[in-house]
Amino acid sequence: MASQRGGTSRRTFLKTTGVLAASALLPVGPARAAATPIRRAIPSSGEQLSVVGLGTSKTLNVARDEAARLTDVVQTFFEKGGSVIDSSPMYGSAEEALGVILSHIPNHERLFAATKVWTDGKEAGIAQMEASRRLWGVKRFDLIQIHNLRDWKVHITTLKDWKVNGRVRYIGITTSHGRRHDDLIAALKQERFDFVQFTYNIIDREAEKLLLPLAAERGIATLINRPFQRSDLFAKVKGKPLPDWAAEFDCQSWAQFFLKWVISHPNVTCVIPATAKVTHMADNMAAGFGRLPDEAMRSRMVRHIEAL
Repeated sequence: MASQRGGTSRRTFLKTTGVLAASALLPVGPARAAATPIRRAIPSSGEQLSVVGLGTSKTLNVARDEAARLTDVVQTFFEKGGSVIDSSPMYGSAEEALGVILSHIPNHERLFAATKVWTDGKEAGIAQMEASRRLWGVKRFDLIQIHNLRDWKVHITTLKDWKVNGRVRYIGITTSHGRRHDDLIAALKQERFDFVQFTYNIIDREAEKLLLPLAAERGIATLINRPFQRSDLFAKVKGKPLPDWAAEFDCQSWAQFFLKWVISHPNVTCVIPATAKVTHMADNMAAGFGRLPDEAMRSRMVRHIEAL
């Protein structure tokens, strides 16, 4: 769901700070002593996931014959410790592109494959989920989510049955754009989900009121989409220098600034920015290493962005 289009501001910042090279995007200083990805547990199982995942909206909506050129992007994701890749039938050809890309990466055992069901009716939902599995080329999905609550009371019955029978490991439900929070909360209270996905970022903090606390209370893992509010956050900081104090939490770029703010919330399990560029991927993944801002620093980060 999350899409990242850093545009000129992001490219310029990466060049001027010298972090374009992937090697420069590894943790530095005190963080290098802990040069393994930060991981969070799925509450329903205890399984650990790296906190930075990969979304595929827009960025992987490419023709099949163009998909192979994006293999290096996903390969970099795995090399930097990533596991969760999130897609949906809603994202055009993204699932087909993922299948092509994964076929070019022989060792992707770390993959945590997450997709969605986005249609009406039981039989249509089953057909769509099976089609997604074939497109990805996986034996089964780790996670299937009901996309934007579409016909969720029908699909939840199928998904619970699939989970019991080992056809999917986890089940979830999603929304985006900050929409339909009341409906989502009602669904989370009515049924037992392993995951919930929604929008949360440094300027869209609506999820802090009810969704994040409810997920923690009910033991639900959280996937965070739109961490850059599409490209709005990069536009907001265009031409602005990263504050010196960002080094206090091992932050080297604006992308890491925004991602570290999200994943430093204790109830966030994984954030899923999307990109089709190797340099942006390495930059994003670096946010999952090193120190994270504490509560006081998170507030300082919000004040800084609001003042721009």
